[in-house]
Amino acid sequence: MGFLFPLFLLASAVIAIPLLIHLFNLRRYKTVLFPHTRFLRNVQLRSRRSSEIRYKLLLALRILFLLALVAAFAQPFFTTKSGKQLSSRLQVIYLDNNPAMSLKTGVRSGLDLTKEAILKQLNSAAPTDQFVLLSNDKAYSYEPQPAEKLKAILSNIEISAVKKDASQIFATVQTLLQSEHVPAVDLFYYSNFPKAQFSTGLSETLRRNILLHAIVIQAPQRHNIFIDTAYLNTPVLQAGQGNALIVQSRRVGELQNSIAPIVQLSVAGQVKSAASLHFNEQGRSSDTLAFSLNDAGWQRMQLSLSDAAMPFDDTFRIAVRSAPGLSVLVLNEGPPSPYFQAAFRSYNGFQVQEFDLNRAPKSWKDFNLVILNGITTLPASIGQQLKDALASGQSVALFPGKTRQLSGLNDALQYAGDIRVAALDSVSTQLSRMQSGAVLIRDIFESIPDNVQLPTVVWHYQIQSGLTAGGQAALSFRNGDPFFIRYSSGRGNFYLCATTADLSGGNFPTSYFFVPFLYQMAAQSQGANVYALTAGKQQAAYVPLYNVGERNMVHLVAPGLDAIPPQNIVGGGVEVFVDVVQQHPGFYTLRAATGDSVVLGLNGTRAYSDLSLWDMKVLQKEWPDKAATWQTAETATGKGSGGNGAGLPLWKVCAILALILAFAESYLLLAKRNSSINTATT
Repeated sequence: MGFLFPLFLLASAVIAIPLLIHLFNLRRYKTVLFPHTRFLRNVQLRSRRSSEIRYKLLLALRILFLLALVAAFAQPFFTTKSGKQLSSRLQVIYLDNNPAMSLKTGVRSGLDLTKEAILKQLNSAAPTDQFVLLSNDKAYSYEPQPAEKLKAILSNIEISAVKKDASQIFATVQTLLQSEHVPAVDLFYYSNFPKAQFSTGLSETLRRNILLHAIVIQAPQRHNIFIDTAYLNTPVLQAGQGNALIVQSRRVGELQNSIAPIVQLSVAGQVKSAASLHFNEQGRSSDTLAFSLNDAGWQRMQLSLSDAAMPFDDTFRIAVRSAPGLSVLVLNEGPPSPYFQAAFRSYNGFQVQEFDLNRAPKSWKDFNLVILNGITTLPASIGQQLKDALASGQSVALFPGKTRQLSGLNDALQYAGDIRVAALDSVSTQLSRMQSGAVLIRDIFESIPDNVQLPTVVWHYQIQSGLTAGGQAALSFRNGDPFFIRYSSGRGNFYLCATTADLSGGNFPTSYFFVPFLYQMAAQSQGANVYALTAGKQQAAYVPLYNVGERNMVHLVAPGLDAIPPQNIVGGGVEVFVDVVQQHPGFYTLRAATGDSVVLGLNGTRAYSDLSLWDMKVLQKEWPDKAATWQTAETATGKGSGGNGAGLPLWKVCAILALILAFAESYLLLAKRNSSINTATT
């Protein structure tokens, strides 16, 4: 046994007080007046021996009362053999406060049940036990804290949209294990165990010296409705004209009532449109919301629906810059391609000007995209304009013409960077590779179909580039040769196709990719016009903020926030990784010291929205460490924490004993008084 506050034991010296009182009372004499002898038979005599027994019993009760009271303040506890062994182990409690923990069992959410289970463990811990408390959004202390302090912290933990997987938790615990210089760790893992968050394939290095105590907390009924994604049906948001927003929604489980949920679009807090959601057999709904805007500039668009089960994913934010239109310049060396005109005229947001190469405008600065069509060579003046346009941050796309004289084409490509054509390949080939992470690809598909049809090429050039060119292929051949590639040149982007922009080179101009590529190239010349990022994906927001460097970095700004996220200068702008410094959903502004700014929408992760959770028995079977324990919130006892069980703490037992002794003493004194009264009245 030990004492949490052993100095309080010095107070046990107070037992000298009842001892002195007892000894003083023994030295006192009392005169008893006897009446006439005829009344002697009515006097009830007490023997000296019974009186001494009563006094000794009172003395013992008073001494025990004081000792029990002192012990209660000293707070005793038992130190068992297992407790001594666990005292050298670090105890870490992880509370998984992911959004899916908001699902309710009855009237209590999963987070409420988790807090109750953790509180039960802390109450059953020994007074000397200390813990480290972790959650998804933060570690409340990297140093072990007493249970009483963690109880106060526990009540303030709320649902967080921050995604943190099991590998990150185990890595943090490994760091704590090293810093605290302990041989092993007991990790109490309170979670509903989503498959997107918890992996059974953690490496042995991460699991070494960590004993997992898994406490599984899952709601019996799971249903959710959420907005998966949303996008404009045109590359540019037009002010004063009709626009359309495509909303993709999903349903998990069955709806709780027969009333169809409604998705609502608001711009700057004003409701613009709404639609009822009707899900198919796969639980998906695709809806189009029509709306119009009167003002140009950045628009904060917010989609929302009502879902009481899990409200965290019921809002989708998009920051869109409305503009009067994008300007495109097409310079033809040979005959014009009808496919450029067809692509841009299908949408009135583009202003297209087309010239012969030898009659090109002297200034290209007013054009978002310059297309060089059918090029086999470039005059020096046009080559210099190409170089200047890329240096100023514009986008230029080159579709070559067919020629056996490669020197002229290679001379033209040198104005854009270390790029050259090695040979002309006349073998008809189908493209086989699509780079999903390429800038031109990632914004086209919500998810890339498995059976997507790639273009077929009749002839193409074999393109080679140096390391300084910084090329990124969007579409490639089976052997790895690029077909459509993006180069970062100066502050701009140079796009090169391996074949011509007509059917003589293949079916690329009529493929699914041609028009979206043109739209993307034009829109990205001044940075994206649409920003809808997802926290936790480490997505880079490419923004056209110039004069950015180590001494002039982009700031992430919001009410009460001014942070500098990681950033990388690319082409005519900078890539900013917003969710490294901020994962709370909302609208934010990226601002440079020059005063230029970009608004973006940050959304919470959808990783937990599909409610795909591990089955406890399957998880226990697949987890590699068989020494791990698996419990539910109802059966969790804090076993392994070194506590003294779920009974009353010893200090409370001592306090209760002191009260019992005090009542016993009072009873004896009252009995003595009544006896004296009866004797006196007889």
